[in-house]
Amino acid sequence: MAGSTTAPVALEFETFLNVIDGKLSRTEVTRSSLNPSTLEENPQVPLSTPADVDKAVVAATNAWSSWAETPWAERQDAVRAYTDALETRVDDFARMLVKEQGKPLHFARFEILASLKFLRGFSEMTLPEEVIEETEEPYHKVSIRHPPLGIAVGIVPWNYPVFLSLGKIGPALLTGNVFILKPSPFTPYCCIKLVELAQGFFPPGVLQVLSGDDRLGPWLTSHPGVHKVTFTGSTATGKRVMESCSKTLKSVTLELGGNDAAIVCADADPEIVAPALANLALANSGQLCIAIKRIYVHESIYSAVLTRLVEHVKGMQVGDGFVEGVALGPIANQPQYDRIKALLHHIQASGLNIAIGDTTQLNPAGKGLFISPTIVDNPPDTSSIVVEEPFGPVFPVLKWSDEAEVIRRANDTHMGLGASVWTNDAAQANRITQKLRAGNVWTNTHGVLQFNAPFSGVKQSGIGVEYGTEGLKDYCALQTIHTTLKA
Repeated sequence: MAGSTTAPVALEFETFLNVIDGKLSRTEVTRSSLNPSTLEENPQVPLSTPADVDKAVVAATNAWSSWAETPWAERQDAVRAYTDALETRVDDFARMLVKEQGKPLHFARFEILASLKFLRGFSEMTLPEEVIEETEEPYHKVSIRHPPLGIAVGIVPWNYPVFLSLGKIGPALLTGNVFILKPSPFTPYCCIKLVELAQGFFPPGVLQVLSGDDRLGPWLTSHPGVHKVTFTGSTATGKRVMESCSKTLKSVTLELGGNDAAIVCADADPEIVAPALANLALANSGQLCIAIKRIYVHESIYSAVLTRLVEHVKGMQVGDGFVEGVALGPIANQPQYDRIKALLHHIQASGLNIAIGDTTQLNPAGKGLFISPTIVDNPPDTSSIVVEEPFGPVFPVLKWSDEAEVIRRANDTHMGLGASVWTNDAAQANRITQKLRAGNVWTNTHGVLQFNAPFSGVKQSGIGVEYGTEGLKDYCALQTIHTTLKA
């Protein structure tokens, strides 16, 4: 039988347990994931069962009413105090993140610091009552308020586990919901410790975490006691999450895949834009939903931009995240590594032009899950590297000449998460951005997020909103209040 002990004040990164009802909870069976750089086993983590899910939902149910009635200002104070405590452990979390996900240490630190910035930003936001109409004699008022939905489940992927967890936890708790976090089986370690640390700042049952395998998500999404599911991951899995939630009409937010296009116009300076494009396409070894996936370059500067891209990528060192100077870590897990290998083999078999990279030598930095960054030179629009989201350090550069045509090509995808335009011509930038079918559009940058700006996708890139006031509302019901008093 599973046992429970009181969560300790000190936080160590050797033992990893579920957190249920404010206590550390063991499971009879455990599992582990691999360090993608060394292929060595990370510590054991719980393998949760349906009984663990039931216990967590009961604890959340018991905690919800009290937490929902806690004044907003007190909930803000709790989130701020939690953020301050997390800030004292940045190095510990960063090192664990490298071990479980593989990204270079300085990028791991950046992920955690960005999470802190978002948490602090969330803690300053409010959702006041909105007055639609108010008259006198007789008194009549119509207003809108945003009560919490109840028990929220957050399912997060393996590419940015800390940032994506806290980006859901902050708004959920501030709006008066209670939250059960379900990490990826590949990256459960930092997520578990985030919730363990939180027990000193939130009442039991308000924030819990369950670690498990691929069976755990469906147990949570189908549970009748859960009111809200927020999921970040692939489009294919998102569809299954939505189907599961539909059976009990749960509220659902889906932040799914992207095939983001960057359109580089004729007036762009190759020396300036090419390094930025490469960095934004290869961030986190390309394992980022809002990384640039397709680069369309005007034919007049195509050769210059491609040459500069290749030069920049040549200087990007691939290796273990703890090695100084490494820019690109490994692919985070074996299944994703195998998918990218298959894509590279297809590129090779299709006879596409490779500007840089080696589709046959796949381990440039040792025995880990390493892949050399690869640029495909002007492939056909129908090729898999253009049509599919690679989610790895592989991207195409494509030539364009007609503005209307390149907009059509950029929009020719079932995804619509992000896109960018690279030009100093304000009129051209405005013209193109208004016609791009994406939830997020940038000019002369890509993938920049703010805690107070909504983030969402169109088409098959998602449903619902993260961040900003709209993101807070996604954790709330909408209640319209009509008040009439006799004169």
